[in-house]
Amino acid sequence: MPIAIPAGVSIEQKDGIVKVKGPKGELSQKIDSSIIMKMEDGHITFEIDENSPVNIKQKQAFHGLYRSLVNNMVVGVSQGFKKEMELVGVGYRVSNQGNLIEFALGYTHPIFIQLPPEVKVETKSERNQNPQLILESCDKQLLGLICAKIRSFRMPEPYKGKGILFKGEVIRRKSGKSAAAK
Repeated sequence: MPIAIPAGVSIEQKDGIVKVKGPKGELSQKIDSSIIMKMEDGHITFEIDENSPVNIKQKQAFHGLYRSLVNNMVVGVSQGFKKEMELVGVGYRVSNQGNLIEFALGYTHPIFIQLPPEVKVETKSERNQNPQLILESCDKQLLGLICAKIRSFRMPEPYKGKGILFKGEVIRRKSGKSAAAK
């Protein structure tokens, strides 16, 4: 499947490294030598190099992988990626000062995490609503890693439904102990 290059996005390929620049940022990715990337009239296509010594299954896997990675880079620098998380639990709070986030998650101490400058963060705390954390970046992989790290501070649990969840995520609830039958 060809990747369409939107307006305002420039792509350079040199020595097996692809650089994508756009209004939201700049990303780069190394591409394996068994994959050939071609740019023609506003589209990018990927082909398998038949003369490469890598076995065919590995070439096919690389073909899909690098196509997906470059597509995520193009979408990231043109539109960006956004993840919304919410903190479900009594007394759970989140606040930020620039890219430093402070969590109060029921532990004896607050948890601080410093985000890289590529990630923009926003927190919302409204009365009678769960605190929300909104993360935006042009790098999908980095954003996913940061969300996984934040989620690991308080994983959602199935008995009370407390924890750090993605917005709209549904946790399957368990009933807990049932009374013994007499």
